[in-house]
Order: sequence, then C-alpha cells, then structure tokens
Amino acid sequence: MQQQAELAMPAQETDVPIRYAHIDVLRGIAVFGILVVNIWSFVWGFGSLRYGVLPDQATFVDKAAIFGIAFLAEQKFYPIFAFLFGAGLALQGGPLESGIGERALAQRRYRRRLAGLLGLGIIHGTLVWGGDILTIYGSIGFLIVGLAGAQRKAIGIQLWNWTVVWLTLIACNIAMALTAYADSDPYTLGARLIGEARSAHLAYAHGSPVRQFLQRLFDYAAVTMNSLFMVPHVLVLFLLGLYSVRAGWLTEPQRHAGLWRRVRLTGYAFGIPFNLLWAWVVLRETSNPFDANVFGLTVYSLLPLGGSLLAAAYVATVMLAAGRRSTAQASRLAPVGRMALTNYLAQSAFGVLLLQAVGLGWGRHVAEAPALLLPLLALIMVCQTAFSRWWLSKHAQGPLERLMARYVRRSG
Repeated sequence: MQQQAELAMPAQETDVPIRYAHIDVLRGIAVFGILVVNIWSFVWGFGSLRYGVLPDQATFVDKAAIFGIAFLAEQKFYPIFAFLFGAGLALQGGPLESGIGERALAQRRYRRRLAGLLGLGIIHGTLVWGGDILTIYGSIGFLIVGLAGAQRKAIGIQLWNWTVVWLTLIACNIAMALTAYADSDPYTLGARLIGEARSAHLAYAHGSPVRQFLQRLFDYAAVTMNSLFMVPHVLVLFLLGLYSVRAGWLTEPQRHAGLWRRVRLTGYAFGIPFNLLWAWVVLRETSNPFDANVFGLTVYSLLPLGGSLLAAAYVATVMLAAGRRSTAQASRLAPVGRMALTNYLAQSAFGVLLLQAVGLGWGRHVAEAPALLLPLLALIMVCQTAFSRWWLSKHAQGPLERLMARYVRRSG
C-alpha cells in the first residue's frame, strides 16, 4: 500500500531507517510552515512585534500576508515538528519485541543524536540565527529517551501528567496576562515595543557584522530562556508523537481513519475561529502598536493551545490523505521531509544571506513592503524542493542527516 513503510536507500548505503512516505510528507509541510513564520525574525528579531511595524503606505497585500501567516502558520508547525520528533524516537528505537541489548544500543545512539543536535543548535543559534529550536529539542529529548522501549500505558501516564502541567501553565499565563498592563501607559508600552522592533531591525538589516553578532547572541539567550516555559508543551508533543507510533495512529493511518476524522473535525472547528481572532490581534498591533492591550496578551497566552488545535487538524488531513494514491504530493514533499535537518538549517543561511546586512540586505526593503517576503518564500521552497529531490536521487540521506548518522554510529 502507498502509506506503508518504504525503504528509500540505494543498495550501497546502509543503516538508513525505514521511512513512511506520508510521515515524510507531513515533515516536509512542517519544514516549509516553520520557514513561513521564522523568516520574519531575520528582519525584525524576536520582540513582541514579531512581524514588525506596518508602514503608513502598507497595501492590502502587505496586511493580508501578515494576517494569513498569523492565521494559518504561526505556532501551527512547530507543534507538528515536535510531535514528529517524539515519533522519531519510537521509530528509531525499534519495536517493543526487540531484545534488551538492541533497545539499549538504540537508546545510546539516540542520546548521542540528541547531543549532536544540541551542539548543532548552539552553533546555529550563536553564529547564524538566534531563534534556533534544536537547542531545546536536543535538551528536552533526554527526558524521554528512557521511554523509547516503554509500553503504551506507561507513555500514556506520562503524557497525561505533562498535559495537566501544560494546561496549568496556560492558566497561570492567562492570570498574569490579565494584570500585566495594569500599571502601563499605552503610549509608553507602544513606544517600548516599537523601539525593540526597530532596534533589532537596524542591527540585522543595517548593522555591521559585529552589531549583528551581538544582537544574535542577545536574541539567542532570550529565546533559549523563554523556551524554558515551553518545556511542558514540547514534552506533551514529544510524548504524543511517541504514543501515536506505539498505537499505530501514525504508521497505519487507514486503520485509524475514524480517529483522524474526529481530530480533523475538532481541530478545524475550534482552531479556525481562535486563530482568526489571533490573526486579527496581530494585524491590529502591527498596524498600531499603541493598541497593545490585555485582550491581545490574553489571546497570545492561549495561542499554544489554539495553534496546536489547528496543527492537529493539519496532521489529520495528511493522515487521511495517506490512504489515497497521492504520489505527486509524496514525490514533491517527502524528499523535503527526509532532509528536514538540512533544509531547516539551510533556511537560516538563506535568511541571513538574502535579508540581513551581512548579505544582500533585502530586509531593508521588506520593512517598507512586507509582502515582498512572499515571492522570496516561494523561491526558497522551490529551491529546497528541487535540491532535495535531486540529492535523494543519488543518496539515501540528506548531507547533514548523513553526517549525523555517521556521528551517531560511532557510539555503537
């Protein structure tokens, strides 16, 4: 069947894990979805005004671009990526019936992989792009490695416990949001938000290499510290991905079509209205930062939940499509997903070289016309799709995936 595991390796290369085409398609979609959100930070940094400040001459297309990305993409694709990261632990850890020795070797190799990702993340975050996610994934992954060979019940208990912690944290964030601006003057707050965004923009789009480096270090430290509050959410997603493989939801989606239909219906029914509201908040604050208020901050506090609902609907849509003969979709997007690490890091190189002052500096123009990012995004996606298909026609793994595999095997 189309969705069954496919061994995508030339005969001369070994030690390449079994691939599931529909999972690679989902990972490819997530890679491009993350790009659509992350690319703004190469221009505006990581402040509250993540899309910058709309100029007075902003067109309908400029506003539609920001609204559409906030609605369809922001905090929808990193949950998918984290979900698949957890699934990868189960897929690489081997089946439950494997011997104790085999599982121990798989876990030892996976720990080495996590250490490699953590090291890559630190290099990436300090030298290329301050919003690196590999650092937190590599760190948190160590907390669940021991569950690779666990029974589904044990994983489910951990999943339930961390879900309670995550939802409690969201409730605390809402409570803090309701009082956050109690003593703040709207004009003082708006001026501070604008100042943060413009300072980062001047550093990245106009600054010297030294100034960009210092701004990047500041952003990486701030993003990494803020990521501590993401730990419960990321753990929930890791564990859910691990559980989904153990239950067969991901590897045999046809057998669980009823479940995926319910997930799709629930995700779209609740996710679409909430994320439309979020997109409206983003557009309003981007158009006039002096409108930042308690309501917007409260909606933002709920975004991890609301974004995850729409993300779940996206996953369900791909899983349900896996039962059909969608070979064209798989041939285009699956190679991108199989080279997720290479493509993720390459996107940062594109962002630096095309948008920042150390490269072509096109971020200066994007600040005046945000919609200019749309053709740039399309260009990057086309290039990465073509390169991924070409590379994998000759090799079993992407360049960085191959290097990581060699590094990991050294532990065996």
